[in-house]
Amino acid sequence: MGTSKGLRGLGLGLGLAMLGVSLTAAAAQAADATGIWLRDNGISKVKVAPCGNALCGHVVWLKEGADPNAKIGQRVFYEMKPDGKGNWTGKAFNPADGQTYSGKMSVSGSTLTTAGCVMGGMICRSVNWTRAN
Repeated sequence: MGTSKGLRGLGLGLGLAMLGVSLTAAAAQAADATGIWLRDNGISKVKVAPCGNALCGHVVWLKEGADPNAKIGQRVFYEMKPDGKGNWTGKAFNPADGQTYSGKMSVSGSTLTTAGCVMGGMICRSVNWTRAN
């Protein structure tokens, strides 16, 4: 009798542990930055995908009349490495001025926020993106 109760308790414990693993995996997946993202002003889409041991973002679509310095295939985020849950740091290229900045990305739900920063991250300009896929 004691063994049967112990096994049931073990089964319940394993079930709860598996549920915890599933919920943790779902939370990690929710913060996944990979995919195609539409810029908040609607003029471009960027595909974020693994590149080596980091994430990179390339322009995959431009609205007619978008910044003439931006080009499809252009890499605008690179060397983005995890920096906490749902956050990445690396580099951001701005086609408008041709400059590369220290970069940050963060995901919250279906929103990606990217930022290019100067002065060691003290001054940043951010852009919001919405998941397009």
